[in-house]
Amino acid sequence: MKVDLYKTDGSAAGEQVELPDAIFAAKPHRHAVWMAVRTQLANMRQGTVMTKNRALVRGGGRKPWRQKGTGRARAGTIRSPLWRGGGRVFGPVPRDYSLGLPKKVKRLARISAFSTKAADGKVMVVEDFRIESGKTREMASVLRSLGLEDKKVLLLTPDVDLMTYRAGRNIPNLIVRPAEQASTYDLLNCDTILLQKGAVEKIEKVLAQ
Repeated sequence: MKVDLYKTDGSAAGEQVELPDAIFAAKPHRHAVWMAVRTQLANMRQGTVMTKNRALVRGGGRKPWRQKGTGRARAGTIRSPLWRGGGRVFGPVPRDYSLGLPKKVKRLARISAFSTKAADGKVMVVEDFRIESGKTREMASVLRSLGLEDKKVLLLTPDVDLMTYRAGRNIPNLIVRPAEQASTYDLLNCDTILLQKGAVEKIEKVLAQ
């Protein structure tokens, strides 16, 4: 699959970039994608929520009234779940929500995500660039030139680029990732995947195995 290469000013570079069919034109595996997204979202959960049951709520050690003779319903504690201020029954407790996923399934899911976006025409390739100053306005100017200022964009760089990341982190609809770290969820949770030219080679090296 060949796509046009663009400059950062939005003009065509006059050449095309070859996207490997094994990654960008494969048959999507929907179940692998579902498992990968489910795993990532589960692993993002802290799992620290907790409520108090009747044993943990403060107070309630004394029987509020005698068992018989008052005409009231019998009660052994004011912290019963039936009472206001009582403990909660079967409430959430801290737990580990993390899930695992085989490497082959992760790879298949990422390939499926790339192929889906490419089939929808939502993959753009731009010349390698680096925002040396780390200024947000320079990154915003690049997106504006490419016609992506109103879209949710995933920018994939060949390597870890702290200054480019810094330039893009304050733009609400932009996510900057090194190509090899882009997850299936990142790939699907955007309108357009913006690849730097060098990132294509890195993706091929990581996924075409």
